[in-house]
Amino acid sequence: MELRHLRYFLAVAETHNFTQAAARCYVAQSALSQQVARLEKDVGAPLFSRTSRSVRLTAAGELLEPLARRILADVDNAQAALDALAGLRRGRLRLGLVQTMAVPFDMVEVLADYRVRHPGVDLRVSNAPSSRMADAVLAGTLDLAVVGLDARQAPQGLDHRTLGSAPLVVVVPREHALADRDAVDLAELPDSHPLIQFSRGSGLRRQVEAAFTRAGAEAGLHFEVGQIRDMIRLAARGVGVTVVPRSAVVGPGSVVGFDTADDLPHGARMLRLTDAEAVHHICVVYDGTRLAPAAEAFLDVLDRHGGDRSA
Repeated sequence: MELRHLRYFLAVAETHNFTQAAARCYVAQSALSQQVARLEKDVGAPLFSRTSRSVRLTAAGELLEPLARRILADVDNAQAALDALAGLRRGRLRLGLVQTMAVPFDMVEVLADYRVRHPGVDLRVSNAPSSRMADAVLAGTLDLAVVGLDARQAPQGLDHRTLGSAPLVVVVPREHALADRDAVDLAELPDSHPLIQFSRGSGLRRQVEAAFTRAGAEAGLHFEVGQIRDMIRLAARGVGVTVVPRSAVVGPGSVVGFDTADDLPHGARMLRLTDAEAVHHICVVYDGTRLAPAAEAFLDVLDRHGGDRSA
């Protein structure tokens, strides 16, 4: 079994197409097919179910896929560790970054600081729902992920460090029945305005739904949006109400750039929740058993900016 065989196998698994996989790997389709066939011979079982219309993983292929990703991730980490002997002049950091930053520091400044300290590292930042990014760290396709999960929600097998937290608040339009209140219980929200929810699988979505459960109310799914900024602006325009971290609405790290709650447009109001447990947590998750030097260096930069090393 050779590493290139595993790379070809993963390319086919991801594209479900031998022609596209060959183009991704810069080899002829016939050569890629031969190498995949050789890998199947080595493992003693077919890895793909091939028809004229589709290419799907077999049971053996599904078993091999996560193992292949971890093997290739280990090889990359080994190369990075060797690079580190020369002072981390090279390397790669694949970082997942959540939209909502309930942290006492500016993540943009963290990234800029890291770049200044390690200019030779290939830094790749991506965004996805928190649960998906945590799973990617577990699978070895991300080195680190800053996610909207608390310690109880972090997947088993991963280490984590808490970076910060912020209380959840409700943003309502000015004509809402509760707009003159300072604090509300989620059970008090009427159905007159639909609930604007964040994407499924996100840490924020989980925390909001947990808050509704504690309130004995149904969150429902009336309106789903993939950007926190749009959720707040839609609520201000009267489309519905939304529950978001306070740090996303006001303060230096807010996604809409408001300094105070009085800056909300269209007379919208930001209301506190009476539920003290309704908090949006941010942590960084990683696999401490396979932490590449570039990832370790990023944790060090986080510490300099105020990241908490406690787990």
